Amino acid sequence: MQTFENYKYERPNLEIEKSAFAGLLNTFKNASSIEEANKAIDEINAFRNRLSTLSNLVYIRASIDTNDEFYQKERDFFDDIEPEFKSLNTNFYTELVKSPYREKLEKQWGDQLFQIADFEIKSFDQKVIKLLQKENKLASEYSKLVASAEVEFQGETLTLAQLGPYAQDQNRETRKKAVKASSGFFAQHADKFDDIYDQLVKTRHEIATTLGYKNFVELGYIRMLRIDYDADMVSNFRKQVRDSIVPLVTKLYEKQAERIGVDSLKSYDESFKFKTGNAKPKGTPEWIIENGKKMYEELSPETNEFFHFMLDRKLMDLEAKKGKEAGGYCTFIEDYESPFIFANFNGTSGDIDVLTHEAGHGFQFYQSRNIGIPEYLMPTYESAEIHSMSMEFFTWPWMELFFQDDTEKYKYAHLADGLQFLPYGVAVDEFQHLVYENPEWTPNERNQAWKRLEETYLPHRDYDGNEYLESGRFWQRQGHIYDVPFYYIDYTLAQICAFQFWERAQKDHKDAWNDYIKLCQLGGKKSFLGLVEAANLRSPFKEGCVESVVDTIEKWLDSVDDKTL
Repeated sequence: MQTFENYKYERPNLEIEKSAFAGLLNTFKNASSIEEANKAIDEINAFRNRLSTLSNLVYIRASIDTNDEFYQKERDFFDDIEPEFKSLNTNFYTELVKSPYREKLEKQWGDQLFQIADFEIKSFDQKVIKLLQKENKLASEYSKLVASAEVEFQGETLTLAQLGPYAQDQNRETRKKAVKASSGFFAQHADKFDDIYDQLVKTRHEIATTLGYKNFVELGYIRMLRIDYDADMVSNFRKQVRDSIVPLVTKLYEKQAERIGVDSLKSYDESFKFKTGNAKPKGTPEWIIENGKKMYEELSPETNEFFHFMLDRKLMDLEAKKGKEAGGYCTFIEDYESPFIFANFNGTSGDIDVLTHEAGHGFQFYQSRNIGIPEYLMPTYESAEIHSMSMEFFTWPWMELFFQDDTEKYKYAHLADGLQFLPYGVAVDEFQHLVYENPEWTPNERNQAWKRLEETYLPHRDYDGNEYLESGRFWQRQGHIYDVPFYYIDYTLAQICAFQFWERAQKDHKDAWNDYIKLCQLGGKKSFLGLVEAANLRSPFKEGCVESVVDTIEKWLDSVDDKTL
């Protein structure tokens, strides 16, 4: 059995790969039967999977250690050639949609493949390759800059992730200093963060106009494969959040201020949930993994098999360390049929959230790894986040393994956090709409727009004189804004779906779990609303859905005497 460190990487030769692909595509174009066409597609998919495997190995290893010179150079190499590979994919999609065997292929694989192909064709042209290369480099520059953070705090040199627990400390002054130290790094590089984003916005606008779009908003939706909903539906969803959730979240923060004993809740208090301290895992990362193994063994035979697969092949890198990129993610290494989980454990309850959230992604990959075509390996992002956010709730019955006497604290905070996230999530989305509708804005105009959105969606927020945060730059901490434009509303849509799974699991865990398994096994065979329907969930866009889901959550939270936790 091969483990991750032995997964082989070798830099591909672009010209050789292009020539080989041209031959494979020619075979597909000249197929004289559906059988020959399918055989050619299989060979093209194997080719694409191999290149994606190499790209993913570079991405993972470069993000684990940003000081690794070899993989940083390889990352730069892939930033350059990724648009060239996108060109090959587009050539394939162009032939696929006009294939004489389209009707039979569509019957075999479903129409989602052809809708994806149409969208991918619309999002690319050879003439934007240099601009795409520039976009990749700027996004990587942002990630490397954040990963370079080493903050002096209480006699130690810490990464941003390692600073996290201090922002939840019982001592208010410690929390304040931790947030000041963290924001201090961003303040120190504020102009650089502004400049990187300014270049990204202008580059993306130029890509969009070169492809014939008015601005990047339309192209952004096409890139995100938003096949069955549009910007108007998203705007209406944001309105539902604004009307139904912002007032409730404001009340939750008022309750929190009372619960932790402060007259006025400041931004550095938001992560501190209980006067006696937040729920924390009661052991080391190794202990967490051991309990995770027990949890997934008991949850279902499918999760047991999946988690042992991950452990046996060492497919998780979980602890925060110097030189490691921020955040957490799960990706898939195609040729080894291996999900990979990346995280930054720092001793907070977030470690368990990451273990369940990213494992939800990994479990979906594992369940749909044999579907047969790369496009269906995972669904579009908002659907994929249903898997991860719902897994956080399906594992609730095992939270005592990690939190022991603090389990009820964890559950209350976890559910409240899910609600409190929604206004922020839609603010990030609206911010991006405004930015790309106004590409000529200066960095200061963008920051002022963010400040206005905070007043609308986060009216409780008080930065207590922190100059950097009060300048309207909090958004610079959100890597998605730089790296994957318009990928953030996805979390809010998925959260509404995950809340529905939570509600159903309270009543009938087995029935809800069976629908969840079915959803994971479908992979990306359907569009977002098709998958929501297949899982017996209600569309978040449906009028009244947000309000009804939130009512259930509010009743549960109100039933808990939070002051005793």
